[in-house]
Amino acid sequence: MIDNLIFLGPALAACIILAGILSYFGNHILTRGIIFIDIAIAQIAALGTMIGILLGFAEESAAVQVIAYIFTILIISFFVMMRSRKTDISQEAIIGIIYCVALGLALLLAEKIPGGSNYITKTITGNILWVTWGQVLITFIIVFIVGIIHYFYAKKFIEISEAIRDKKPMESFKFPELIFFITFGFVIVKAVFIQGIFLVFILLIAPAAIARLFTQNWHKRFVWSWIFGILGSVTGIYISYEYNVSNGPAIVCLLGFFVFIAAFIRIFQKMRDKKIISQMVSNVKKMEK
Repeated sequence: MIDNLIFLGPALAACIILAGILSYFGNHILTRGIIFIDIAIAQIAALGTMIGILLGFAEESAAVQVIAYIFTILIISFFVMMRSRKTDISQEAIIGIIYCVALGLALLLAEKIPGGSNYITKTITGNILWVTWGQVLITFIIVFIVGIIHYFYAKKFIEISEAIRDKKPMESFKFPELIFFITFGFVIVKAVFIQGIFLVFILLIAPAAIARLFTQNWHKRFVWSWIFGILGSVTGIYISYEYNVSNGPAIVCLLGFFVFIAAFIRIFQKMRDKKIISQMVSNVKKMEK
């Protein structure tokens, strides 16, 4: 048991850290209604990594990660610039085009890299069981710095997210919006290196969606989505290790099931609440008679 915990320690620590920051960003993404921006940015990060490998750098080298960061930030800056201008193309269409182009380029580059098809699979599914304590430490530092920035801009970021949800003008939000997406990009690049695209996407969306079903309070959503993210990740890692199945798909499926279960629970709660209210109204009418 102790040996298992020692082996799984880095993976569990990485999941706890990333579940927190990804579910935090996920709450903003859901409120803004730009659901697929995260998977598009994740694919861009993977593409930046492939470009670095094609240039001759080792996959885990700092140079590759720097290239991925630069590439991701450039695309994010382009996206924010497009959002700040009125166009006839919807933002979801822009996100979809960015994702498809990034995926198409990645597939083309995979043909030029030895073992390229295996790398494509790795970027999609990840392999978190083999994360090292060194990677966990670097991830923690990045998340800590991003957390400090978002602590000072917390009210502004919430204001922006709610303004986008309510379709209010955003002229005064350009700089904070750029900060939001640049920090988002840094987190996504590091998360994709460790967890893969699908796992990053599900950790962004699923825990936040579950929390949002039961509360609209921002702070409660942040806390509960982190809890659900940790629960799904840790359970998925255990299932993956115990039954020798792929870790990424195991966590993705588990968190997906959590969403559906939570949705059914919420439906039954609403039905119960309506029944209680109906009963109360009926009792009041009887008393009036």
